[in-house]
Amino acid sequence: MKLVAFAFSGAVLVCTGCTGLKPVQPWEKGNLAKPAMTFETDPLEARFMEHIYSSKESVSGGSGVGGGGCGCN
Repeated sequence: MKLVAFAFSGAVLVCTGCTGLKPVQPWEKGNLAKPAMTFETDPLEARFMEHIYSSKESVSGGSGVGGGGCGCN
């Protein structure tokens, strides 16, 4: 009986998911736009590191950088 109750409560939690979260209100978006909320502090350095990664891995696509690994493109 405890196992059924545990499974039922787990199913209820999984089914509700993130529906309890409210969307971001317009007056709250200013807090999300602060520089401290970004993943990288220097956008130029982030683009440079993406370029180095794509050149070394010889990949194209996925991050907006095209071309091969030699850097000729």
